[in-house]
Amino acid sequence: MNDNSVLSIILGGGQGSRLYPLTANRSKPAVPIAGKYRLVDIPISNCINSSIKRMYVLTQFNSASLNQHIKNTYHFSFFSHAFVDVLAAEQTIKSDKWFQGTADAVRQSMHHFLANDFEYALILSGDQLYNMDFQEMIKKHKESNAEISIATYPVNAKDATGFGLLKTDSKNIITSFIEKPEEELLPDWTSDVSDEMKKEGRNYLASMGIYIFNRDLLVKLMENPDTIDFGKEIIPQSIHKHKTLSYQYEGYWTDIGTIESFYEANLGLTDDIPEFNLYDENRIYTRARILPTSKFSNTIVNKSVIADGCIIQAEKIEGSVIGVRSRIGKDTIVTNTYMMGNDSYESLKEIETKNIENLLGIGSRCSINRCILDKNCRIGDDVIINGGNHLEDKETDSYLIKDGIVVIKKGATIPKGTKIQ
Repeated sequence: MNDNSVLSIILGGGQGSRLYPLTANRSKPAVPIAGKYRLVDIPISNCINSSIKRMYVLTQFNSASLNQHIKNTYHFSFFSHAFVDVLAAEQTIKSDKWFQGTADAVRQSMHHFLANDFEYALILSGDQLYNMDFQEMIKKHKESNAEISIATYPVNAKDATGFGLLKTDSKNIITSFIEKPEEELLPDWTSDVSDEMKKEGRNYLASMGIYIFNRDLLVKLMENPDTIDFGKEIIPQSIHKHKTLSYQYEGYWTDIGTIESFYEANLGLTDDIPEFNLYDENRIYTRARILPTSKFSNTIVNKSVIADGCIIQAEKIEGSVIGVRSRIGKDTIVTNTYMMGNDSYESLKEIETKNIENLLGIGSRCSINRCILDKNCRIGDDVIINGGNHLEDKETDSYLIKDGIVVIKKGATIPKGTKIQ
């Protein structure tokens, strides 16, 4: 059943500079995760699983691959009203500027939204990893006669300064809000959370950047062109004028904003019982690929996730996520690494006629540790890459080191015998 009272608006985010170089030639929602998905598949799948099937994805940077992914992935019945549409920033008579912030993105796209019948706008971020039933949040929003609802997440003191924090009354109505407070202000911002959260020291309620707005209120709030951001302006200005509900969520949720958080979120999938569970009845949808099964020769695989269509002759793969169509050569050891895989295969004929020295994937006798390999990389034979905190941050044409993680850029070649250690 579809919920026709709700329209979903997924914010694709800005330039994604903190996720560079993964965002060098693709928008943040198009970044590949978990070996076979893209980040945008998470909010879209959460909507589909919550019976919300009308979605707009707002983006402005490098949106070509995102457009292609959504066009190739989300096909609904010709007779249904379901859709996923990408809206890139566009010049109009009213505005010749790119999106200036989250609220400005919604404002500039309002004419598209208002062409639809809906009572509630569900506004989501395109770069978070979580599994959430939005119908629960919508139900609470309706029951409390709220005009705005904000999904909130209990966090500890260390994380609290990076979020917008809020306080509520006994009925979960938000009474005050502060955006990314200084550490010395934190004692005034503790909230009433569940006993389980208290035990974990998670006493602060952070905004998840997930909002429900009543349609009429959203239209009214968008009339002021000076407010360009939800977190910094719209929410703080609205809570004393409009009934704003906190919907507390305690499941797994992570904001993938940096290379380190992206790396940790992907490698977390290799745990025996991962916090973000892909093996759940709430499926994550993505592009259907017709790929062969993965093939292994003399390989020890431990605590790893391997996608379809891989040809692996490695000696050992441990604590790693290996993406679609990956090729790994003989006597190679891959540990604590996210390898995104390849967009196509190289045929034997192609390899012979072009005399390709560095094949797509990882060559033989390599040692790869604490790495992110973007799509279509070529790692030559006898390459050693040993990431870790002993490495200083640096960037070359083919790789970047950030927080001890070595990121091989999309389509880069690392010549045989190279050592990064």
